[in-house]
Amino acid sequence: MGIQIPPDKIDFSISPFIVIWEVTRSCDLACLHCRADARTRRDPRELTTYQGRNLIDDIAGFGSPLLVLTGGDPLKREDIYELIACGVEKGLRTTVSPSVTPLLTDASILKLKKAGISRMAVSLDGSAPLVHDSFRGVNGSYTRTIEVLSLCAREGIPIQVNTTVTKYNVGDFDNIARLISGFDPVLWSVFFLVPTGRGRAADSVSADEYEEVFAKMYELSKTMPYDVKSTEAPHYRRFAAQARVMESRAGKCPLDAAAERKRDSIGRAPQGINDGKGFVFVSHTGEVYPSGFLPLSGGNVKNGSIVDIYRNSPLFREIRDYDRLKGKCGACEFKNICGGSRARAYAVTGDYMESEPFCVYVPKGYEAGKSLGESACETEI
Repeated sequence: MGIQIPPDKIDFSISPFIVIWEVTRSCDLACLHCRADARTRRDPRELTTYQGRNLIDDIAGFGSPLLVLTGGDPLKREDIYELIACGVEKGLRTTVSPSVTPLLTDASILKLKKAGISRMAVSLDGSAPLVHDSFRGVNGSYTRTIEVLSLCAREGIPIQVNTTVTKYNVGDFDNIARLISGFDPVLWSVFFLVPTGRGRAADSVSADEYEEVFAKMYELSKTMPYDVKSTEAPHYRRFAAQARVMESRAGKCPLDAAAERKRDSIGRAPQGINDGKGFVFVSHTGEVYPSGFLPLSGGNVKNGSIVDIYRNSPLFREIRDYDRLKGKCGACEFKNICGGSRARAYAVTGDYMESEPFCVYVPKGYEAGKSLGESACETEI
């Protein structure tokens, strides 16, 4: 049984808030932005059920992090329900992120619920079939996704909706926000594209468009019945901090971050997590990455402990040391609440300690050359 550590007591150099295990890379969808470049067949090098149970035992050694079973499509593994039950038995808040394919039947959803999931994450990348199905590469995916969301709402299964922002759906953002509110999700996780796997830099929105989406997210966080968070865009936290200061100066009452977190029944990290800092990813073959979008390994769970790898591998220790950040990120007064996407820095520059490539903010007094995607205007707090 995992030791329950109060969220505000978690030391991210010792324990992550989230552990994601990619149980398989097999999937029947062909998503244009898939970081895993998934294929229909399972990889024979995947962790076995026995190895998976041992991994879950080790994860419990962190305390009680959130365990997310993802893919590919987790339902491609016949033992997925056993693995979920194992996580629950160990006292881990265990969630699953299945693909919306014919495997995700009403019966399988109810079986996931019976296994003890704390939440199910479903991807929705458009407010209408044309946009969403184009993303997923399968006609009919949108219709079934809406059916899945409706069933989860009726069955009381907590839902997280994942949306990846790209140039193809950024204009649909407001419509998606309104659509998902009808299904009573606990969380909307807004992903920002990292050009890895099948994701292409050409599909990304611009740095200025990031700021426009951040502004919408911030306003939605005040009014929508669900929580809103960014994934692979930690500079949203910089934006929100600036917005709160400006509201305070204007005599407005800014959103209480603590109250915001209470909306999410599974809990939110008390401080911002980032690649390798409060977050760790285990690949289908057992490699331990700072993020699924940053495929550099600190070790393999087949011959080492995830606890030791996370705490002591040179890769993880360096990526958590924000005094070693380069360029704008290294000079930024917001680096300790943001840190920039280390995965995007690596994907674009080849150096995971370089500046976040799609951040408009220029630190006070920073004079060095501007990075890719950077705006010429400086935003002051």
